[in-house]
Amino acid sequence: MRAVVQRVTFSRVVSEGVESGKIEKGFNVLLGVSTEDADVDCGYICDKIANLRVFEDEDGKLNLSILEKLKNGENYGVLLVSQFTLYGDCRKGRRPSFVEAARPEQAEILYEKVKAGLEAYGLKVETGVFRTDMKVEIVNDGPVTLLLDSKKGF
Repeated sequence: MRAVVQRVTFSRVVSEGVESGKIEKGFNVLLGVSTEDADVDCGYICDKIANLRVFEDEDGKLNLSILEKLKNGENYGVLLVSQFTLYGDCRKGRRPSFVEAARPEQAEILYEKVKAGLEAYGLKVETGVFRTDMKVEIVNDGPVTLLLDSKKGF
C-alpha cells in the first residue's frame, strides 16, 4: 500500500461535479492499493498517518502528530482519496503499467478499511468517491509531502 501524505491548510475533492469531501487543516492522503496488500498494510498506513510528527510545536519544530493537534482542541482532519496510479510502473516505455495495482473490488475493501482505521484513531475522515473522476484541490502547507509504503520499498 502506498500513500502520498500532504500537510494542508485546505483540501477538497469534487467527484463528477459534486463536492464529496473537504477539510480545512490536516492531511490530504492519496492512497494506492496493490495486488499484494492485506489488512496488515492498512494497519501500517493508518498508524503512520495518525502518528507522523510533521506539525509544528511551540518552538516551530516538526514535532507534533495530527492526533496531538486534535488533543489540543484544534480542528484537523484527513481527506482520503483513492489513487490507483500510485502503482503505475513507468520504468519501461512511455505508457505506465498498472499490473501491480489492485483490482477495484479488492482496492475498495482495503481503502474502506484504511478509512475505518483512521476513524478508529479518532480522526475526522472525508473521502472522494471511489472509481469516479475526481478533481482534488490541495493547499500544501510547508510544503510538507511524504511518501509511505507498507512494504517499505522507499
